[in-house]
Amino acid sequence: MKATVHVTLKNGVLDPQGKAIGHTLSSLGFDGVDDVRQGKFIELNLAETDPAKAREQIDAMCRKLLANTVIENYSIEIAD
Repeated sequence: MKATVHVTLKNGVLDPQGKAIGHTLSSLGFDGVDDVRQGKFIELNLAETDPAKAREQIDAMCRKLLANTVIENYSIEIAD
């Protein structure tokens, strides 16, 4: 079973990497980009075949390691 996790900073948390990307895009001539937020994209291949159990496992992974839940949000997508 394949799963993807998207981890992004919560609204209100400063994103210096996003600011740097936005500034660089502007200096390269890409005008009209108002705000850039960057995050992480994680792909996982799991041996688990039950989607509900897989989601529980990935949620635990996110809470323990993959995301800092104080400042980050995460979303999980599971494909068979």
